[in-house]
Amino acid sequence: MIAVALRAGAHGLYADEAACELLISHAIWLHRHDFTARFLHAGISITDGTDLAHIDWPAAITALDAAALPCCSSEGKMLRLAASLGAGIPVNLRDALVGLDQDNLRLVQQAVLHTGGHRPSH
Repeated sequence: MIAVALRAGAHGLYADEAACELLISHAIWLHRHDFTARFLHAGISITDGTDLAHIDWPAAITALDAAALPCCSSEGKMLRLAASLGAGIPVNLRDALVGLDQDNLRLVQQAVLHTGGHRPSH
């Protein structure tokens, strides 16, 4: 349900879609109550009643930087990369990519392509 609302909230904005898909596919942050309760905000579309959601990327990164959102290194890197796509928060690619495993690098690759307008075909 969260994934559907995030996708609806980001629909049509490639970078926002890519950021949401990166977080959804990474399958960590959206399953953490300490993340969703603080940084995921839900609403309803005034035009058609669709459930919408968005992530408060700046607040999430502020919490991450303040060690108020404990996680392993790769989880933090993936959140930073998603926040960079979703809100333009600067990220050092060298720091963010070094040490990621092949699965996470594949997710980042897909997000970069999506941001450039190359949506996956479903």
